[in-house]
Amino acid sequence: MKPVLPRFLVLLLSLVCAAPALAVRLKDVAQVEGSRENQLVGYGIVVGLAGDGDSNAETTLRSVANILKRHGLDVTSADVKAKNAAAVMITADIGPFLKEGARIDVVVASMGDAKSLQGGVLLQTPLMGANGQVYAVAQGPIAIGGFSGGAGGAGGATVQKNHPTVGVISNGAIVEREIPMSIVNQGRISLQLYNPDFTSAARLATAINREYPSIAIAEDAATVSLSVPDDFYGQEVAFLAALGTIEVTPDTPARIVINERTGTIVATSTVRISQVAISHGALTITVAQTLGVSQPPPLAGPGAQTAVVPSTATNVDEAKGGFTVIEDAPSIERLAAALNALGVSTREMMAIFQTLKRSGALQAELIIN
Repeated sequence: MKPVLPRFLVLLLSLVCAAPALAVRLKDVAQVEGSRENQLVGYGIVVGLAGDGDSNAETTLRSVANILKRHGLDVTSADVKAKNAAAVMITADIGPFLKEGARIDVVVASMGDAKSLQGGVLLQTPLMGANGQVYAVAQGPIAIGGFSGGAGGAGGATVQKNHPTVGVISNGAIVEREIPMSIVNQGRISLQLYNPDFTSAARLATAINREYPSIAIAEDAATVSLSVPDDFYGQEVAFLAALGTIEVTPDTPARIVINERTGTIVATSTVRISQVAISHGALTITVAQTLGVSQPPPLAGPGAQTAVVPSTATNVDEAKGGFTVIEDAPSIERLAAALNALGVSTREMMAIFQTLKRSGALQAELIIN
């Protein structure tokens, strides 16, 4: 029986290859230089973990003691128990142009040996940028989207869903300082492509010049520089809003991406293959071992004992090899159809793609994750 996934891949590639290139909005393929996100990080304490916290780690004990001292309680780490608390790291991305008082999501992850953050509450934690400045403060209850239970029960059985030591606080951080950003430099604006490509950059500049003549130039594969028209002087936001609706057709590189862990193969429609012949065969060797019991005969004497006798069986199954010549249209669609005719599995298809690349017949970038 031929595998289902290669057939699905053939259908998907057929649709991709047959469909014309679609125009997309400029705002979906490029961003304004200077309007970028920044990463924030902080160290904090989660409390209320009902015995699932850190097992009295010294760093956690010191952190809890310091928090209590800030509230006027004179205690040392020796006076504190950490079963209901856990040391965590908090990460967040602060978007461009966010003002003071805006809220952002934060991710909380345990850095000790806490069993779960379920039901925990993050205490007020400053979030800093790479320059050491505090830009936001996080606090609130954690949602982990899963659970862990049964630990220490009868027989030691446990049940777990998702990762109970990582959680999210939606809108859990308040922006305390705005990150200054500048998008206009001496009357010029630069656009950065999400996927740098010389052809895409040239098409982007052409599409802009079609609407606003002679203002855009492609500087390299990732940057398109343009001057603000006189009609939009002092109204750069309105100009960028108008630019965002311009449609452009980006170029798609010839690329095959293989995720070996999940067995996923994604190929673009621009992949081309030289005329090539592919042979496929499979050899499976199975070794099975079973244990038998040898009983001594009746009245065998006091020295006779029951013995365990191992038995090993070996089986060799060699599949019939196939040989297919790929000609006609040198496309990924034709290759997928030929591989499906050979009845190869997804993992075998990965090996064939790698061999094609080494042979020089695959005219595309091969990425294996």
